[in-house]
Amino acid sequence: MSFTEDVKNELARKHRESPKERAAELLALLRMSGSVITGAGGKWGMEFSTSNSAVARRVLISLKKDFGLAPAVMVRQGRRLRKKNVYTLTVLPFEGGSHFLEKMDIWSMGKIHDCEKLTTTEEKQAYLAGAFLGGGTVSRPQSDYHLEMVTRSSVFAEEICKVMRVLSLHPKMTDRKNDYIVYIKDGDEVSAFLQITGASQCYLEFENVRVMKDMRNRVNRQVNCETANLQKSVDAALRQLRQVHLVMKYMDLSALPPKVREAAEKRLENPHKSLGELAELLGISKSGLAHRFQKISALAREFEAREKEERK
Repeated sequence: MSFTEDVKNELARKHRESPKERAAELLALLRMSGSVITGAGGKWGMEFSTSNSAVARRVLISLKKDFGLAPAVMVRQGRRLRKKNVYTLTVLPFEGGSHFLEKMDIWSMGKIHDCEKLTTTEEKQAYLAGAFLGGGTVSRPQSDYHLEMVTRSSVFAEEICKVMRVLSLHPKMTDRKNDYIVYIKDGDEVSAFLQITGASQCYLEFENVRVMKDMRNRVNRQVNCETANLQKSVDAALRQLRQVHLVMKYMDLSALPPKVREAAEKRLENPHKSLGELAELLGISKSGLAHRFQKISALAREFEAREKEERK
């Protein structure tokens, strides 16, 4: 089962005490995956489709409990490769259809009011939960962080963004063919979305995986950094060793100034030690030892230039 299905199953089981919260959730669900049916004589009905049985059950219970409606349920096998069942709930146009839309306090005569009608934080959270239940997907935390909701309506997409911003989220919106996508790609934002919509268990799972993932990334960065630093130390030690050997080829180390000779001898004795470790052995600072090796390096460059001249 995908992480998206886990989140939807949990949200579909979440108890919402307030009828207005349930209506806000149902509104977003119907706007995302439903349609209004018009009939003769100004009658109204609705149809809703989903491939998630828990979501279908959620809509069915909400319509029965809050609005006294008994939609017909049809199950058919999907046409795509995985052939998941598609659940369609239908309320045929009836005399009280317009009353049903008005009773929700967000719809009126088949038209959708702005999201400012959502007066409480809880209603806005329920609204986002409904939008996700109707058309949302979220990547598993082990992969890249990505949560999106897809709708055919640019107006609805803007309203989702508006509600998310009120709840301190920072969504982005794009279009893909005939669809409009509201999405977030930041781990903190995805985590916050799961929390505020009520997917508590999935939120905890997401956070646990994210903590482990971030810890592994930090460890890897630290190891990579230490490996790079170690490589730099090894390269510096080998370079200094080559320079000492080149100097020895043309002159005796005893001819060097005492402090420079001491540095050269210590490097010969400790070819694998870092500059810091070598400085500690000599009881001097790294910068002091580096200064001595600069003198050895200058001599080595002179002898190297001499060799090039001799080869001409």
